[in-house]
Amino acid sequence: MKPAHRLRQVVNMVNLSTPLGLLLIVAGTRRPAVHRGPDGLLVAGRYRLPLPDAHAFTCGNVILIRSEAADLLARPRLLLHEGRHATQYAFCFGPFMIVAYLACAGVSLALCGDHCSYNPFERLAGLDDGGYERRPLRGFRRRS
Repeated sequence: MKPAHRLRQVVNMVNLSTPLGLLLIVAGTRRPAVHRGPDGLLVAGRYRLPLPDAHAFTCGNVILIRSEAADLLARPRLLLHEGRHATQYAFCFGPFMIVAYLACAGVSLALCGDHCSYNPFERLAGLDDGGYERRPLRGFRRRS
């Protein structure tokens, strides 16, 4: 493992985002099976809680996916996208990233109708790698 990934792993453990991800595995998966992914990431499949409404999401160095973990491990671009989110957790003081992400998602939703096109967290993680299309800004008109 590269030193940068080891550092990310340690920072996300200390900032409590990875422990939060591990709690989500226990609370939100059926028959938890955790697989080691690349670069110190942990992948857990069969996530079943209703929030967040996403096929895959990251919390610290933990990636949760609604299907089987092997499905994510077979998609290197999506795995790379989620790995970038793990790095964002390290830079954003762990669970505080959740609040910042939600605020940015709300702004993006207002600007274009989806949570990711103008969300800097998703853009920096790679919209294409995450399977997102970039939507244009909504047409804002002045009222007369």
